[in-house]
Amino acid sequence: MIKASKHTLPLLFILFLALLSCKDQTKNYEQHDQVYKNIDSTVSPGANFFKYANGTWIKNNPIPAAYSSWGIGNQIVEEIRDKLKKISTDAMNAQAAVGSDQQKIGDFYFSGMDTLNIEKQGLEPLKQQLARIDQIKSINDVISTSAYFNKIGASSLFGMYVAQDDKNSEKMVLQFYQTGLGLPERDYYFKTDKRTTTIRKDYQGKHLPAMLRHSGLNIQQAGIAAKKVFAIEAYLAANSRKLEALRDPYKNYNKIATVNLNKLTPGLDWALVLKNLEIKNADSVIIGQPEYYKAVNTALKKFPLEDWKAYLHWHLISSFAPYLNKSAEKEDFRFYQTVLRGVPEQLPRWKSVLTTENDLLDELLGQLFVKDYFPEKTRKRYEDLVEAIRDTYKEHIEKLDWMSPETKKKALAKLSSMRSKVGYPEKWKDYSKLTIDRKSYAGNVMRANIWAYAHQIKKIGKPVDHTEWNMAPQTYNANYSPSNNEITLPAAIFLIPTVKDENVDDAVIYGYAAASTIGHEITHGFDDQGRQYDDKGNLKSWWTAQDSVKFTKKAKMLSQQFSSYKVLDSLHVNGEATLGENIADLGGIVLGLDAFKKTDQYKENKKINGLSPTQRFFLGYSLGWLYHTRDENLANQIMTDVHSPAFLRVNGPFSDVPEFYEAFHIKKGDSLWLAPNKRVKIW
Repeated sequence: MIKASKHTLPLLFILFLALLSCKDQTKNYEQHDQVYKNIDSTVSPGANFFKYANGTWIKNNPIPAAYSSWGIGNQIVEEIRDKLKKISTDAMNAQAAVGSDQQKIGDFYFSGMDTLNIEKQGLEPLKQQLARIDQIKSINDVISTSAYFNKIGASSLFGMYVAQDDKNSEKMVLQFYQTGLGLPERDYYFKTDKRTTTIRKDYQGKHLPAMLRHSGLNIQQAGIAAKKVFAIEAYLAANSRKLEALRDPYKNYNKIATVNLNKLTPGLDWALVLKNLEIKNADSVIIGQPEYYKAVNTALKKFPLEDWKAYLHWHLISSFAPYLNKSAEKEDFRFYQTVLRGVPEQLPRWKSVLTTENDLLDELLGQLFVKDYFPEKTRKRYEDLVEAIRDTYKEHIEKLDWMSPETKKKALAKLSSMRSKVGYPEKWKDYSKLTIDRKSYAGNVMRANIWAYAHQIKKIGKPVDHTEWNMAPQTYNANYSPSNNEITLPAAIFLIPTVKDENVDDAVIYGYAAASTIGHEITHGFDDQGRQYDDKGNLKSWWTAQDSVKFTKKAKMLSQQFSSYKVLDSLHVNGEATLGENIADLGGIVLGLDAFKKTDQYKENKKINGLSPTQRFFLGYSLGWLYHTRDENLANQIMTDVHSPAFLRVNGPFSDVPEFYEAFHIKKGDSLWLAPNKRVKIW
């Protein structure tokens, strides 16, 4: 035995403390191990990995009556909402100076909770807008009023926004898209299956008449007006593009000089449209779906003025119903939540008010949220994780056997120049010109919409502000912007319910955050849409023709794979509409896994709660899609959403990943088994 000298004792003591600390951290991982607790061991991983990974949680957490689905995102939103409630109630009771951020937060919340005043006011907040509709005497009045609706946040014939020119990413331009419908998507007007037919009949026979009565019409007037509204919407729907057709960036890019707009739609006075939109400096606009606006032009001549008055009555009341008296709010909820999504019960008042406040005053609340709940140490962890994924993607591109050196060089340039926004903005929006008071909830909503509209249109023709965020830090979401070539990762997207960040091991984090979020969003830059934009964010062909053919062939395999999945009754996933998200999911998984393989935890290969690091990675990814949903909501998602259902965002791409088969011993004959030649590998 070798005795330690007195000089080696401090070193041994340090090593002992380090070992003790390591053991303590492992205990923390074991104690707070969400993925282990969620496992349903009665389900075979090869039969349904989503249920295996999340089944126990799903069994123990039924969908609450006020929700269409329930899962990890809902839990996080609930935690955030509790924090925002404290921020808002503190502000409400603070007697803050008029015009201060705190006063605006507090007064907005107060106005939403003041139900006595809301009931007393009735339609008073919409008095001016209703009078404008009733005074319509010409088609030009219809055009003017419909365009004006955009400013106040009401749906209308004209869908517009300001964004980068897809072919000149440094310029902000006015853009128009198809809109004008009350049902969620054009196919609701035409599909003849029992579920869709039932929804359409309710919309025509119950919801439209009820809401038109809430706009001030009597029973007889409302019944007649409902038929007129539906006829207009059905005509517009027939001339609207299907969900998958909206994903082609070239076909949805139609740039027209402002002076030539009337040639597109003779009879539709675009000068009048732009005047009522308060657009003064747009030399050109981008029309996403010209056939829709040609249909609007025809419809303005086809339908009488009284029909258009009914149409505008309906879209105004529908847009503001959640902020009006209880009867209007209740009917709006009944159709859009209960009928369409199967939700039997409304949220408590304070939750719905905070949801609205968070939508409209997002960065006011966000500044206070990150100050208290997202420390710099946590932000640094995820900034580093972004770079780990970027480095891994670089290696993947360099090793691709199907891509030419010419395209690889440009792909690497795009990857290296991709911006990342992590946690929260460095510069916050200025709300100083927004007036909020305690007089009217709907009035506050309208003024906030007007403020947001003014903030948007002042960007037209100006250079792009790359410091501006398109989401608030407390938003549980993330995205990739093709025109900016950037990913935005708000603070909330990295949260795991009830668990501190430091108590989650790398295996879970690399699955939950690196794969399902960071890798997913970076891969969007190279999915079937994103790959068509260059490193500067311009819609421009930069692939060789041969490489494009090879990519499309691989993408088609994935589209066919997902189209084969039956979700509900006869409903299948729309593989074409969901292709971009499915490519991003698969890309995120393989990137997250290979990045994880570089970590100490993977190399040491020590188990936590009996699970290997690789198993924990796949379980961590599955944790990110921990949801179950009502059938009505699932059916609505298949028709309206470009994302596959949560369970297929796990089972689908995992079937394409060889390491998944190895980690969980998936074998031929298992439901998730795909023959090797059927497995998709893109990135």
